[in-house]
Amino acid sequence: MIMKFIIAIIPSCKLKAVKRELETVEVNLMTVTSAVDQKRQKNVKDIYLNTQESTGLLDKVRLDIAINEDFVEPTIEAIVKGASIDAVSEDRIFVF
Repeated sequence: MIMKFIIAIIPSCKLKAVKRELETVEVNLMTVTSAVDQKRQKNVKDIYLNTQESTGLLDKVRLDIAINEDFVEPTIEAIVKGASIDAVSEDRIFVF
């Protein structure tokens, strides 16, 4: 049996939706950790201590999922659907 490792970086607000979609394709085991991602969009301002500044960083979560090779495509599709990932999205999915 060949195993694959998937790393997905998604917004923390999308975690519930992604977990729900993963459960529909029978992927229930994962590790979730906090992550900070650099923005590609330069004009986005953050509010910190009542002042606006551009830190260039976004709060995200990282999902680490080890699965059987047969589950790779359904898992990726579930992550994309749950996180609403599109072409201009700053979310990432890596498969090893």
